[in-house]
Amino acid sequence: MWDAIVNVLFQILRLIQSFATDWGLSIIILTIIVRLILTPLVLKSTKSTARMQVLQPKLMELQQRYADDPQRQAEEMQKFYAENKFSPLGGCLPLLIQMPILIALFTLLRDLPNYFEGTSFSFYGILPDLTVTPGAMWVEGIGVALPYLISLLLFALLTIIPTLYQSRNQTGQQASSMRTMSIVMSIMMLWMGWNLPAGVLLYYDVSTMWQVIQQVFVTRRVMEKAKAEEEERLANAPIEVDVVRRERKARPHKKN
Repeated sequence: MWDAIVNVLFQILRLIQSFATDWGLSIIILTIIVRLILTPLVLKSTKSTARMQVLQPKLMELQQRYADDPQRQAEEMQKFYAENKFSPLGGCLPLLIQMPILIALFTLLRDLPNYFEGTSFSFYGILPDLTVTPGAMWVEGIGVALPYLISLLLFALLTIIPTLYQSRNQTGQQASSMRTMSIVMSIMMLWMGWNLPAGVLLYYDVSTMWQVIQQVFVTRRVMEKAKAEEEERLANAPIEVDVVRRERKARPHKKN
């Protein structure tokens, strides 16, 4: 299955290269195609996340009410999910589905010389060789390595922009934690990207740019609409798991 996914991506890249004629442009086009294919999954994940944010206060109330009874807590939360027709894995599943595609694409770009032997992989002369790493070009001198270093810096900076954008909606400790995590992630990306082929960096740069633009112009609106719909649904049909009522029914009546 894994080889099959890599082979499909290889065939698509070879087809794109037949008319794009530049390997950097071919990678950009392939990145856009992959992002378009994954867009429905991303939007589904966004809607699930929005619903989760609306339902979060009620979930926290259940957790606090049954903090001393984990079994009852799990039962009540399961009833809550069922009554609200909500799956807590809804936001994660689309991301998990993406992973095989993204890793296969990484494998293909990393091993380009093995798939296209005897070929020079250049991006319009900006990145003369998409198969080499910033670390390898560094020894050639700052002038030669500069385009690769810029690609590496973009790789690190673009990674943290989505997290920083999301932190705008958070306050207090949670916002601070997200910003700290984004800085740590950026440093990790610099370390990882130092030994990544320029073709892989180009893919991630374009892919993350797409994600940022999508987040600003599409994802935010989808999330706001999903939140509004969920809040309206709860207001028109308040289906709060009436824990208090169920507790009263479950308690044995005391005789006078």
